[in-house]
Amino acid sequence: MTEQGAAIVVKPGAVRLDDLVRVLAGQPVVLDSSFWPRVEAAAEIVAKAARADVPVYGINTGFGKLASKRIPPDQTALLQRNLIVSHCCGVGPATPEPIVRLMMALKIISLGRGASGVRREVIEQLQAMLARRVYPLVPQQGSVGASGDLAPLAHMTAVMIGEGQAIVDGNIVPGSEALATAGLAPLTLGPKEGLALINGTQFSTAYAISGVLRAFRLARAALVTGALSVDAAMASTAPFRPEIQVLRGHAGQIAAAATLTALLDGSDIRLSHLEGDERVQDPYCLRCQPQVAGAALDLIVQAARTLIVEANAVTDNPLVLVETGEIVSGGNFHAEPVAFAADSLALALSEIGAISERRIATLVDPALNFGLPPFLTPDPGINSGFMIAEVTAAALYAENKQRALACSIDSTPTSANQEDHVSMAAHAARRLSDMADNLAAILGIELLVAAQGITLRAPHATSAPLAAVIAALREQVPALGADRYMAGDLARAAALIEADALPAAAIAALPSDPFPRLD
Repeated sequence: MTEQGAAIVVKPGAVRLDDLVRVLAGQPVVLDSSFWPRVEAAAEIVAKAARADVPVYGINTGFGKLASKRIPPDQTALLQRNLIVSHCCGVGPATPEPIVRLMMALKIISLGRGASGVRREVIEQLQAMLARRVYPLVPQQGSVGASGDLAPLAHMTAVMIGEGQAIVDGNIVPGSEALATAGLAPLTLGPKEGLALINGTQFSTAYAISGVLRAFRLARAALVTGALSVDAAMASTAPFRPEIQVLRGHAGQIAAAATLTALLDGSDIRLSHLEGDERVQDPYCLRCQPQVAGAALDLIVQAARTLIVEANAVTDNPLVLVETGEIVSGGNFHAEPVAFAADSLALALSEIGAISERRIATLVDPALNFGLPPFLTPDPGINSGFMIAEVTAAALYAENKQRALACSIDSTPTSANQEDHVSMAAHAARRLSDMADNLAAILGIELLVAAQGITLRAPHATSAPLAAVIAALREQVPALGADRYMAGDLARAAALIEADALPAAAIAALPSDPFPRLD
């Protein structure tokens, strides 16, 4: 994509992940002008079918189980309007604005492929709403991920036609008022247009794309907190040698070990126990980091590949084949690829947290932490130190473990058995937000605990990049002496994790960037 003024010009089929990052950050999108002829050609095919006597699903028939009902031409607009308002059955809290914004952009990309049969005005309405920050209020719950994200996308479409509710400048207003305030008129939907707008996976995909981006940032942060824990525990770096990783061959494992090695290079703590250390092997939570973090990285990368394909996909039904003039019913609305990707991301988030929690437990336990005081307080007994911070990490990990159960295998028939197998992609993707919140908090606790452990290893010092990370932490949270109110410390540490501040601090102290990339 290229930029046109403040907007991103999208070329459906060639949209990249970094383009969608900018949409999440607030940039609107417009369709590349070279795609309009195909959009208009598909719309003309639909208009011709609507005037004909031959029944074509979704154009001159009812929907779903009601597909056998013929609809006369003079009721086409009413059919589309009724479809939208009847499907506005979402419940639960409002979807966050960045996710709604991305969902709208993904719908523009999908319709812009010119296989959905909508008029140019439909895409332009979405573009104008994005540009003028008219964001539909979309309840989070109600989609089973086939036949598309029907309820969430209906709430989006309702505002386009002057129905439903929108969020404008932080205020909830009727859809008609939101359009009027933005200088826009309600759209009257033509044949198939309502169906094209609500059939699709854009709600699930938007949540999943947000999830994959957060998961990757957290995986990078976990490499830093893991390296800090290695030094705090005076653990060995030999398991990170590249020869070991190459013999197994997984790309994520090789990358994770290389990052850990770069972060720990030059540590005086490591040099101080190269000889005379009676320990033969470290616990798995320290020694097997490349294998666990690397496997998580591989899952995240594969999920990203799936989701960028889906971001460029046409996922409504029926589809218009411009080359042949045919209108063909299929099943691209089934969100199984998104559900599988979201389930994979949930596994990665859970396992990154699981091994981090074990490192935290190791560091606070005097039987395992190689000479550090219990719970890392300089004066144990009168002080409890990080005792309950570790318990909090365990609680959050347990939540994530429960949430990591696969959603994609939990199909249930809907719509009078017409839609008899569904993906459950919507809540598979939605839960990633809460899981990422939990993981950020777990890694924040590990950051606090490992930095405290390294401080207690003085006069021995850690490596330059890890010292830079600790310095960034100390700008927000001082080292723990006597017990104090801890909730604020945990919140500030989690915020550093979320802000990608740990890799940034480490990179500033290194000659090159050793962290994996998500291209």
